[in-house]
Amino acid sequence: MKKGILYSYEKFLPLTDRTPRLSLCEGDTPLIPMGRLGRELGIDLFGKYDGLNPTGSFKDRGMVLAVSKALEEGAKALICASTGNTSASAAAYGAAAGIPCFVLLPAGKVARGKLAQALIYGAKVLAVRGNFDIALELARQAAKEKGIAIVNSVNQYRLYGQRSASWEICDELGSAPDWLVLPVGNAGNISAYCAGFEFYREIGRIEQLPRLIGVQAEGAAPLVRGCEVDQPETVATAIRIGRPVSADKARRAVEVSNGQFLSVSDDEILEAQKTLASTEGVFAEPASCAPLAGIIKLARQGKLPRGLRIVMVLTGNGLKDPEGAMLRAGEPVEIEGTSAALAEVLGQ
Repeated sequence: MKKGILYSYEKFLPLTDRTPRLSLCEGDTPLIPMGRLGRELGIDLFGKYDGLNPTGSFKDRGMVLAVSKALEEGAKALICASTGNTSASAAAYGAAAGIPCFVLLPAGKVARGKLAQALIYGAKVLAVRGNFDIALELARQAAKEKGIAIVNSVNQYRLYGQRSASWEICDELGSAPDWLVLPVGNAGNISAYCAGFEFYREIGRIEQLPRLIGVQAEGAAPLVRGCEVDQPETVATAIRIGRPVSADKARRAVEVSNGQFLSVSDDEILEAQKTLASTEGVFAEPASCAPLAGIIKLARQGKLPRGLRIVMVLTGNGLKDPEGAMLRAGEPVEIEGTSAALAEVLGQ
């Protein structure tokens, strides 16, 4: 049996007989019941762990379709701007497709795990002296002038492929959750989830949309503030974006689902990351833990109704950005290599 979203959801995707069926076996990621956290919060909580995609993030869902369609259209190279996850995914699928990939990253602002991925997959990595928004504008210009396929979320197929996560959730639960809570950076994923849920409602797979709750970091929260952020800053590098390309689509997603945007501090994000790992055994990168931070914040404010079935989207694997985790995790305890020293620590 062939695996990957181009096979599992072939009839729902814009594929033709000429579309190459690339696959790194992306998709089909676990929907993990978060029993202990759910009980503490008074909700039925799940985590959609997209950090178990091939390159460790949700980006693979859209990238496999974007690169397959680029090949169909005759593209000879790929280009993208990235805060890290897009670059890793583009580089991997470029390697699988056998075509060059050019990656523009904000210099000094990308987690080393993600940088290592882009490099080892063979991409030409360019560190731009500027933020993500500047890098994206350069990538868009190059794509237009050089005829290279851009695979950022400005590529319609990227968001189309990302819809598959919403379908997997509904297929597993048997219906849509009450709320879907996810991190928002460039704002494409919340738009993709909304489109996916709307499609499933149209074909009768679900009856209603979940409320979409988009969580941003306080230092990079243009959709919460209602204005662009020229110098976004947050420990959650994956959502360190001040001018989200899909802002209008994201606002619509929140509006049609009766949802909302909210922001959380870096301290709240890192505390949520530690809580998620130590309570449920799931290690997600900082941006992925913004949804849990948002849920906890709403609970503390008395704005989290009890008994809801909530899915939070864990967009990336914690191993992509271990530096952030080490800020809260602490250091190992060093002991002598003797039984006595070990017994002292064990309290025996």
